[in-house]
This record gives sequence, structure tokens and C-alpha cells, in this order.
Amino acid sequence: MTHQRPTREQMIERATGIVPLLQKYSTWSEENRRVHDEVIDAMSEVGIFRMRAPARHGGYECDTRTLADVAATLASGDASAAWVASVHWIPTWMASMFPAEVREEVFATEDVRICGTLSPTAMAAPAPGGIVVNGKWSFITGALHSQWQEIIAVLVGPEGDPMPVVALVPMSELHIVDDWHTAGLRGTGSVSTVAQDLFVPDARFLPLGVVMQGRSSRPKGVYGSIYEAPLLPVASASSVGTAVGLARAAYEAFMERVGGRKITYTDYAHQAEAPLTHLQVADAAMKIDEAGFHADRLTATVDAKSAAGADWSIQERARARADMGSAVRLALRAVDVLADASGGTSNLLDVPIQRIRRDVQAVSLHALMHPDTNAELYGRVLCGQPPNSQYV
Repeated sequence: MTHQRPTREQMIERATGIVPLLQKYSTWSEENRRVHDEVIDAMSEVGIFRMRAPARHGGYECDTRTLADVAATLASGDASAAWVASVHWIPTWMASMFPAEVREEVFATEDVRICGTLSPTAMAAPAPGGIVVNGKWSFITGALHSQWQEIIAVLVGPEGDPMPVVALVPMSELHIVDDWHTAGLRGTGSVSTVAQDLFVPDARFLPLGVVMQGRSSRPKGVYGSIYEAPLLPVASASSVGTAVGLARAAYEAFMERVGGRKITYTDYAHQAEAPLTHLQVADAAMKIDEAGFHADRLTATVDAKSAAGADWSIQERARARADMGSAVRLALRAVDVLADASGGTSNLLDVPIQRIRRDVQAVSLHALMHPDTNAELYGRVLCGQPPNSQYV
């Protein structure tokens, strides 16, 4: 099965076409703590879930700039839908690392949706023909609409050191815990999943380090060059678009209201007349531009190095995470400026900026998106210190 690969402009146009549907169901998704089924179906129909699937299996093998731009577009309609899409892209990339028999099985489902995590919060023990896994994973975005989950567990055998492994398991073999009660990104349905005496055959698990470094055992050239890159730069570039899109959405939402509301208890008949507003709008606009710079540099670096088949230095890897963190920090600050300037009526639930603010804050708190964590990692490397994380 093959699908003609759309251009970046075509994918943005497709994403733009479903934004009204995302907006229509954004309140429903937030109230019900999951993306509406019609939104999932619409994203599938326009090819959102094919964007990181290999062309060999009917996917588009999109570059990361396209992923970021599409996520930003989706975020203008609903951040939860955009976040679900971007999170699916990462485990889909990881699935390409597995042996051919596993890849064929997973990608046999058209528009397959794979959720996942990078946290090793489960334990695994050797068993004849595979391993047995027990444990729980939290914040599993997209679990409610996925066919597979990529899990991480620490394998402890009779000999050797404990080793984190990544495995692919059908969702039907996991128990879902409905525990997603949050202030932001409520619509993502990022529930927990549990494995109880779950058997995983040998072919469906790999050492985490192999996947982190993009060192698949498959022959080179089977898939595009993006599948030969290290995981964390790819994941960073795949995730950054939602934050940038939220900041742009906040700006648009603010500008739609600024000419029609006054500043209460002042003589300004229109907020747009106030010098304070001019400073706020300029400050936010510049921060959004700066966030876009970091997102663009991140995706350009990942795409260029992947296309060239170039090795990554530790400093380049750390900067990839720093670019993502800076984009998130700037997006968060821009939204805060605009939300603070939006007046008391912006606290009403039908005014979009209050949800945008909660959503971008939730993005910024994600362990791999957190600006301070990423800045510290980059600073350590710049100062000649080894990274204090294997997630680089």
C-alpha cells in the first residue's frame, strides 16, 4: 500500500481545513477529557497519523518542519488535538526501529495510532521466548484511540546489570486507568495504562539505548533518512509545534477582542488606544517571533543532519532540547502577557484565551519540554560537563 506524499503546503492546507471541526469540539473534548471521535476520524482522513509513518507502509515520512507547522495549525483549533497528533508521531518513529516482522504487523493497520512514553516505570523479567512485564505508565496521551503502545520497562535478569527496554504491545493487552483530571490539555485523554504479567515476545522489545541512538538493525535505506537520527532531537522537533501554535492562537484571540472592549475604570473607550496595550502587543508579538526562530532552527537542524546522514555531537543534541525549551518558554511568556491584558471577561469559559493559557502551561510542565530542565542540560554541555541525563 502506498500513498502519494503531500507537500508541506498541502499538509498545512489539510490541517487548516479541519480547524473549524477542532474548534467545534474543543469544549466537548475538554469537558469529556478526551479528543472527540469525529476529530480523530478527521485527522486520520487528512493523513495526520501518516505523517511519521514510513512510506514503505503507506506513510508520508514528513520532515520535522512539516510536523511542527501542522501541529501549530492544529493548535489554533484545539491544543489537545494538536498534542495528541504530535505525541503519536514519536512512538510511530520508534516503531521503525523494530525487526521487519514487527514493523509489518504494526503498520498493517492503516493510519495506525501508537501511543507511548519514555519513562521506565515498569519492571520486566526474562521468560522463555521473551519477557514478562509488570507496571504502570502515566500521562499516556492518545491511549484511548490507539491500537498499540510503546512501553518502557527495566529488564532485570539473573546475570548482568538492569537494562531499560522499549517494547511494542497491543492496547488490548493493557488495562486503562481513567485518571486524567487536569487543568490544562484536558482533552488529550492522557490516562495511565497498566501491564499485569504481560508477555512480550523477543521480537517486540529492544534495548532503550538502541532506540535512543537511532541504531536500528534494519539495513540502511529501507526507510528515509529521518529514521536514522537519534531519538531526542527528532522527538523535540516533533513536539515543538503545539507550543508555538498556542502562542499564535493567543495573539489572534487577543486581537479579535482588543478593538471592541474598553479598559474598565479608565477613560479609554477602546483598549487598542492605550499605550500599555501597545507595549503588551509588541512584547507578545516579538516573543512569538522568537519562539518561531527556535522552532525553525530546531527543525532545520534535524532535517538537514538527517538528510546528510551526519553524526550528532553532544552539544548539538543538547541544543536541540534547548531550542525546544526556549520556544516553549517564549510561547508561555507571550500567552501570559496577552492573557494578563485580556481583562476579567477573559475568565469566562467561552473566551478561548483562558484555555490557551492553561494548555500552554501544561505543555511547559512536560518533563521533556520543561524550559529550565532543557536550559540546564545545554548549559552543562557548554561548560564542558557531561550531560546529567541519558535523554540527549
